[in-house]
Amino acid sequence: MADLINLRRARKAKDRAEKEKAADANRVLHGTPKAVRKLSEAQKNKAEQRLAGHRLENKDEDNRSVGESQSDQK
Repeated sequence: MADLINLRRARKAKDRAEKEKAADANRVLHGTPKAVRKLSEAQKNKAEQRLAGHRLENKDEDNRSVGESQSDQK
């Protein structure tokens, strides 16, 4: 014979697990202090600016087609 399961307990356990999963997501989303978020954002911006400063081509040159020269664009 199969084991008996209390459906009320199973339902409550399932609800608790779902709430814990949502709480974990909220902890990640809202758990970082403002100073840490600003620091990571500043580091990301600095890295992007440094990378942009080391590029050899301008953005305008990337957008033109293969056969065009600079004099054709003006």
